[in-house]
Amino acid sequence: MAIHYQNSMDRSFHALGDGTRREIIAMLARNGAQSANALRAPFNVAQPTISKHLKVLETAGLVRREVSGRVHLFHLETAPLKEAEDWIASHRTFWEGTLRRLEQFVQTAATGDGET
Repeated sequence: MAIHYQNSMDRSFHALGDGTRREIIAMLARNGAQSANALRAPFNVAQPTISKHLKVLETAGLVRREVSGRVHLFHLETAPLKEAEDWIASHRTFWEGTLRRLEQFVQTAATGDGET
């Protein structure tokens, strides 16, 4: 049974959940637009495999394809990454505050300074 991701952030996190796709994103960030062959070069995979990875990244909006004749160039799209970064940052703030309060509670309980 296939899972169908409905919103853009779900698709982004799904796409970023694979190490090969994260490396493709890193390559595009470092080197700019690249062909599918150039993106496949560091991996020991067949062309159809890298094409599937690129399709997932494209569906998530993380890459944009530019076709010029037979050459397909892939460009990094940063807006979905920014959306994911913002979501993570908001949750990081919540969890850091929660963990700080938990640590204070445990320290108080361990020293017996807390009220019962």
